[in-house]
Amino acid sequence: MSSKNTSFKPRDYLKITVFGFALTALWQSLHSIILPQRLLDFVPETQKNTYLGTLTLAGLLLAMFLQPVAGGMSDRSRIKWGRRRPFILIGGTALIILVPGIGLAHGFIALFIVYCLLQIASNTAQGPYQAFIPEFVPENKRGRASGVKALLEVAGGATLVYVSGIFIYSYATSNNPFYLQTILWILAFVVAAALAVTLFSVKESHVYATIHRISFTKKLSQEVREILSNRMMMWFLVSRLLIYMGFTTIQQFALYFLSDVVRVPDPAQATAKFLIFAVAGMLIVAWPAGYLSDKIGRKSISIGAGLLGAIGIGVIALSKEYTTILWMAGLIGMAMGAFNSANWALATDLAATGEEARYLGIANIATAGGAALARAIGPAIDYFNGRQALSGYNIMLYACIAYFVIGAVMMLNIKPRA
Repeated sequence: MSSKNTSFKPRDYLKITVFGFALTALWQSLHSIILPQRLLDFVPETQKNTYLGTLTLAGLLLAMFLQPVAGGMSDRSRIKWGRRRPFILIGGTALIILVPGIGLAHGFIALFIVYCLLQIASNTAQGPYQAFIPEFVPENKRGRASGVKALLEVAGGATLVYVSGIFIYSYATSNNPFYLQTILWILAFVVAAALAVTLFSVKESHVYATIHRISFTKKLSQEVREILSNRMMMWFLVSRLLIYMGFTTIQQFALYFLSDVVRVPDPAQATAKFLIFAVAGMLIVAWPAGYLSDKIGRKSISIGAGLLGAIGIGVIALSKEYTTILWMAGLIGMAMGAFNSANWALATDLAATGEEARYLGIANIATAGGAALARAIGPAIDYFNGRQALSGYNIMLYACIAYFVIGAVMMLNIKPRA
């Protein structure tokens, strides 16, 4: 498999995307199930949304900064083993070592430090890894490759979120750390397996970028000016950021919402089922949306996905009945699956040749930024809940609807390449 290989084979799609399976499995499980429960060991019940939002916001701000930096460094790397795999090896190995630290932390500060180190490790690997699609896949197959990437990420998130729900329920009811440590080691093993497959199956050609001797500060300044001067890129980044804010907000605070508002007897398992319904929706549409984006364009699918997400959240806001919420989770999942495939294909189209990792790292600033800003609503939820019982969760849902609608409308300003 060489760069831009015209005989790109079906199995090659899996080789260049399997690491995404592990990364999504890890972060979906941590953000949706493990961290919300783990925080309850250290923080007051009335401040749980604030602490959860603060913790994950800090980590994702790190991701916004580190991912394009790691991607840019790999673009200019002259290591004979490849431009991407050395960074993936370093970041992936650090992840494996750090994941069990979530269970070993004995206070909020220790948990905060481990979480931030996990973000550093993950984004060191993810920035370079994301260059595989534009680097290896012919342009007329990138939608399909993005669909496979989205499909594997969905499968990773679904499988491990369900398993995490089982173990975390046992941990919450028994307070036995064995269950927490077991699921963390399972996640570490999944990362290790995907890392091994990636390192040994992906063969990079020895193509080196020209190294420009330039200070980091000057380089960062140039990149900021480049983004601000590119109006299409700005519309793309802001619209993607808003839609990811909508997706991430409902996912991040689902466990507390289901516990406090819907009053389910087992919040961890209920959240796992919520996410599994969402994943089922993603699985249905992820690959077809990527395939269709090659045929009819990325923009229309991205816009439709944003509006569909708003409808799903709107129904949840009107009905607090658990069965209805599960079906709407499936609808939101369909929106997310379609958006992930089509919008990421659009991002790969925008990437400059030879600097794919840097450009996709910049595109993922919107992903990480949306995920980070979604957490910022945590203190607002607690504040309004304190003024009027559970009203903070209504504010959260209305905000999600606004994110989806505004993000979809902003996509209208993007003029994709023919």
